[in-house]
Amino acid sequence: MSWPPLPEALVVPVYDNHTHLDFDASEGRSDRAGEEPLGWLEQLDRASSVGVRGVVQVGTDLATSRWSAELASREPRVLAAVAIHPNDAPALERDGRLDEHLAGIAELAGRPRVRAVGETGLDFFRTPDDAGQAAQRRAFEAHIEIAKEQGLALQIHDRDAHQAVVETLERVGAPERTVFHCFSGDAGFARYVAERGWYLSFSGTVTFKNAGELREALEVIPRDRILLETDAPYLTPTPHRGSPNSSYLIPHTLRQMAAHLGTDASMLAAQISSNTELVYGHWDDEPVVTPTGPFDEHPEGAPGAL
Repeated sequence: MSWPPLPEALVVPVYDNHTHLDFDASEGRSDRAGEEPLGWLEQLDRASSVGVRGVVQVGTDLATSRWSAELASREPRVLAAVAIHPNDAPALERDGRLDEHLAGIAELAGRPRVRAVGETGLDFFRTPDDAGQAAQRRAFEAHIEIAKEQGLALQIHDRDAHQAVVETLERVGAPERTVFHCFSGDAGFARYVAERGWYLSFSGTVTFKNAGELREALEVIPRDRILLETDAPYLTPTPHRGSPNSSYLIPHTLRQMAAHLGTDASMLAAQISSNTELVYGHWDDEPVVTPTGPFDEHPEGAPGAL
């Protein structure tokens, strides 16, 4: 399985507000045996060449969050999000290490060019037991507080947990800028999210043939609530579904969203780019630093869970 070719470049650039540059797309996949790894620099260069102006690199545990913050400090096309993934919270709780790891995330959240806390949230698909869900809820609430204390955006992982996620946000108070990463709800839930001023981020799944509900959700929300992502190396958009994903493939998703909405791709790109900057700020607001040492291509702990 090879990396897809470059798509036609966008006229108006956009951002990928959720990617995992640290994940090896071939890890644990027999169908990708022998596939050449694509390093973070090559991925960013390809993305730049097709009109993807910048990315938010997302941590899923303490190690990958540190890596994300360090990469953002060195690379002007990268901002960072830091968090403990909800699927990791139960094991950390059982081992008595959850508070230690949450403290580490709180420290990272104060670093330059870290602009979001995430991905955090609830995942009742992979964690169906009550004890595991309790650990997820505790971690989620802690992440919400970190985001509010630091004035950062919140990126939410919500899988089979819509009601519980919303109940938590409304009970403890959502950060001013809250994003439902890889939005997976129907039109009714989309309206509910948008009415509260929260953002819905669409990935390559919106291009899948069987994703009619997602496209209906896209139709009913105001355009100023829409964000765009890859969740790479997963969720590759049509026509390259089944191949590894990367930020340079965002033009496929953007163009298919625009076609479904009956609007010009450049107009939609301009709106999404503006939305993204309102959530995360500008990529050039804080300077990068001159590297002082080597930088690992992949941090210990990657890849993480979807």
